[in-house]
Amino acid sequence: MSANKAKGTAWESALVAYLREHHNPGARRNAQMGRLDIGDIDGYYLHALEAKAEKTITLPSYIAQANKEAVHAGQPYGCAVVKRRMKGTADGYVVRDVATDVRLMNRMQEMEGALQDVAFDRWYALDKQHRETA
Repeated sequence: MSANKAKGTAWESALVAYLREHHNPGARRNAQMGRLDIGDIDGYYLHALEAKAEKTITLPSYIAQANKEAVHAGQPYGCAVVKRRMKGTADGYVVRDVATDVRLMNRMQEMEGALQDVAFDRWYALDKQHRETA
């Protein structure tokens, strides 16, 4: 295995471990599928995740690849998770284009409004919890 491939594999493994601990215990690395690739990691809610650990960061190609793989994976959003040099997993960058981010924020806003309408006390408790952890 080449040194660059090993760095990429290590970054994907670190991301999976982080996601399992903080987001989804079922997160896992995906098998590569060539032109119909579905992203590097499954289990990041609603996203096809493209993991990148490269010396030279090229955001346009990362975002294009993530968006394409989201379509293949049947996910509404794609994002690239880029390793930050000399930093730990939690310090990496989650990157998506503005159009994707606006679609995600619109969904969150609509879902929060729906939860407020149906179960205000539940929404209030969740909102308080997330504000305290920020």
